[in-house]
This record gives sequence, C-alpha cells and structure tokens, in this order.
Amino acid sequence: MEAAVFISSLVDCCALIFLSVYFIITLSDLECDYINARSCCSKLNKWVVPEMVAQALATVLMLVSMHWFVFLLNLPVASWDAYRYVKVPMGNMGVYDPTEIHNRGQLKSHMKEAMIKLGFHLLCFFIYLYSMILALIND
Repeated sequence: MEAAVFISSLVDCCALIFLSVYFIITLSDLECDYINARSCCSKLNKWVVPEMVAQALATVLMLVSMHWFVFLLNLPVASWDAYRYVKVPMGNMGVYDPTEIHNRGQLKSHMKEAMIKLGFHLLCFFIYLYSMILALIND
C-alpha cells in the first residue's frame, strides 16, 4: 500500500516537473519575443487548473496515507496555487493576463515562481523516490 502511494506520487511529481519546465520555456519565449503575450498567456492558462489539481492530489494523497512531513511540505504550494487561482481579478483572462504580464515586473515574478516550483518538484521527486524504494525494501 505504501509503495503504491509513493509510486503514484512519483508519477504525479513527474507531470508537475514537466509542467514547470513547460511554463519556464513558454515564459522565456515571451521574454525573448518569440511569441506574443496573448498566445503565451492562453497556453499557460490552459495548464493552471491541471497543475493545481495535480498538486492538490499529491497533498491529499500524503494526508490520507498519514505521511505528515511530506503533507506539510506540499501544503504551502497547494495553498499558493489555490490562492492565485481564486484571486484572479474580474475581467482578466486568467492567472496569466496578456495585458498585465509586462507591467510591474510580472513576467520576472512569474518566471521566478516557475523556477521555484521546478526546484520544489525536483526535491519532492527525490523524496518520493527514496520513500518508494524504502517502502519496497520493507515489504
């Protein structure tokens, strides 16, 4: 049972790593003017909800399996994703808005957030991998 929890968390984490890399590549394309702001934001907004669901799934999975340290590690990121999604101003296209992404350094902050999430998901990947191997050895 415990190995299955960490295997599914590992798969979920791989998907989140892929999404973080996708966000970084798309935002850097916007920064270098390879794509326009509207197409960049529509590409990124399409993946905001799946990212939030995947992060919430990993968090709930750790809560249900009573792995408290990993649950508390995942909780702030899941809460941040939900907070960002709920606090989108009325009239905006989504979390990433083409009219505001170049204002007030939002592009840099979005890029920094994507890099931090990539580092976090890589850390979680190795924690899940270690825990999975430990669970398989103990079974």
